[in-house]
Order: sequence, then C-alpha cells, then structure tokens
Amino acid sequence: MIPRRPFRLLINRHAGTPGTVVLPEGGYRRARAAITAWPGYARTPLLALPDAAAEARVAAVHWKDEGGRFGLGSFKALGGAYAVMRLLQAELARRGVAPNAGAGELEAGTHREATRAITVTCATDGNHGRSVAWGAQRFGARCVIFVHEHVSPGRRDAIAAYGAEIRVVPGTYDDAVRAAQRTAEAEGWFVVSDTSCPGYTEVPRDVMQGYRLMAEEAAAALPAPPTHVFVQGGVGGVAAAVSVQMRTTFAARPPRLVVVEPDRAACLLASAEAGERVALEGALDTLMAGLACGEPSLLAWQELERAAFAFIAVPDAAAVDCMRALARRDPPLVAGESAVAGLAGLLLAGREPYARAALGLEETSRVLLFGTEGATDPALHASLTGGG
Repeated sequence: MIPRRPFRLLINRHAGTPGTVVLPEGGYRRARAAITAWPGYARTPLLALPDAAAEARVAAVHWKDEGGRFGLGSFKALGGAYAVMRLLQAELARRGVAPNAGAGELEAGTHREATRAITVTCATDGNHGRSVAWGAQRFGARCVIFVHEHVSPGRRDAIAAYGAEIRVVPGTYDDAVRAAQRTAEAEGWFVVSDTSCPGYTEVPRDVMQGYRLMAEEAAAALPAPPTHVFVQGGVGGVAAAVSVQMRTTFAARPPRLVVVEPDRAACLLASAEAGERVALEGALDTLMAGLACGEPSLLAWQELERAAFAFIAVPDAAAVDCMRALARRDPPLVAGESAVAGLAGLLLAGREPYARAALGLEETSRVLLFGTEGATDPALHASLTGGG
C-alpha cells in the first residue's frame, strides 16, 4: 500500500498511571444531546479497510470517515461550533439577556441584537476556524479568525465563506494563537480555542466534549471492540477526547491508544520523552497542516501523559503515500493530509518487527482509525493525489 519510510516510536513509560478527570461525563452528555439535535446531524460512516489490514498484518482495520460531517469536511464541526453555542448562552445569561437561551432561539435570531455585539475569535490551521466561523454564523455572533501565513488560500476562503473576517499572521500556528489572544484581550473579544493553557480550560473542554461524539459513534458501529486505536496528534485535543471515550466505552479492556504526529511537529512525543509538557521551536513546516502544532494543550496532555500507550512521528512523505493509496481504492476514499497520520503510523509500524512487538500488534489485532478530514483544500488534495 505504501513504501517503507523512517519513523520514530516512543512507548509511554507513564501509561496506565492514575490521573485527573479531564472530561466529566455530565459535560459530555450535554454536548451529545445538543449536537445530535442540530439540523443536519447524521452519523458519519465507519469503513473497513481490508487492504490496510493485510499490509499491517492485523485482523481488521476500520476507518471513521469524518469528511462529510455537517458539510464542513472534518470532525472539528463537532467541537468549535458547540463551544461557540455554549459561550453565547453563558454570555447572554451573564448580561441578563436570556438566562437559558436554547440553540433554537439562537438560530432563529431571537437574541440577534445581543449576539451581534459578541465577537468570537481563534487561531486555526483551517478546520477548527471553519467550525468556529460556522458556529458564529449559525448562532448569530461576529467572528474574526487568525491564520498563519502558511495556511493555504483554499482553506482561508472556506472559512471566509461563513462570514468570518480573516487575519493573516507571520510565522506558525502558535504565533497565530498568541496574536488571537492579544487582540481578544485588547478588544474584549472571546477566544474559542481548541487548545488549553493554565487559566483557560473551560472553552477547550467544551470543544473536546464535542469531539467525543465521533468516538462514541465509531465504538457503537464496530463489529468487535478494538485492540488498538491510532489517532492524530496536533495539540492533542482529539486524541485525548478519543482516549476518554474509548476508556469509558471499553472500561473492562481499553484499547491501546497510539498517538501519531508529523515528525516536524511532534510536540506530544517530545513531551512524553521529556516527562512534561514542552513546546517545540522552529517553523513546524509539515504538509499535515492541521497537525502543525508546537505546544500540547494542557487538558489534552493531562489525559495523554497517562492514557496514551505510545507516540509515533511520521514523515510527510508517508502521509502523501496514504492519501494516494486511499484515492486509488474502489470506490476512492478522499482523505486530507492531516486525516492519514494514524494510518501512516499503523502501516509503517506494522511491518517492523520491533515496533509490532512493542505495540502488541498481532495477526488478531483490530485497529480503529479516524479519518479526521476530507479534502478540506480540494486543489491541494488533487495536486497531491493526482486526482481531478
């Protein structure tokens, strides 16, 4: 399916140690009830990948395809928009406008004058910003999105299509995060970020609670419990959300969670190696734009430092290999650059004897993957896969 490529593997020496509750169940129940009631909600498909299973020499590989989620092209539709809704509800109550504004009231514009006076903002590599912009448009707030200079024009245009103002920041994703924070503090705006830090956790917690719905859907659709889950890294929000949901669903025997990152932006692996949350410096110039993050989210790290079994860093070339292989399937499977990190990690590790043994991959293993985005930049996807 793909050629051999170099990769890094780190087994987490702290896996299995007790830790704090990052995502309480009550918060998740609220998120699930709200999101599943939104117009347009539908479960995304879970697909079997027998070719990948054969190449990795495991019994089964299943792929949760998030490319069609709410028409936004990625799983992040579940998180950012939900957090925008929660923030507006809380702010309307604080201002004495509406003590318990429902999603229907917000969508209908019942409190339009009040919500228009609220500006939400965030930094993004593409998908999270699109979700925040969609949520702001849906629930009636103003929206300003900060992107770093390497975010493609196609992704910028996709965010602007939801009525958001786009501001471009020189540097990396982390530079855009800092710019969004500075401007929000100066202007009295509200940051809706998918990454958390000391003193800023509640909004990112709402984002992550939304992500859990994807993992619950996948678990319910599997023909048998997974033995392994390979999931993308980034700041760690989706990996931590998946981790919590897998441990909740399969409490008696949770699957081994393997977090996969670009080798040019492997901040979670570096943190596991250091034994503490650390930030990477430099350009972080990976093709996997949605994973080009230099500093783990605090909440995510609190989960992953003890719940992730291993961390893998893969090269950009492996992501392109996987995108092309999926595009050649019959029928083709459309997956963006950041969607295939987990698949790349599985296929590279699955053929190496040491990695197989270290991860416990066997011919009876059942692996769950999350295809976290479709072609969120269609022109770039076509150029990388040779498609039209």
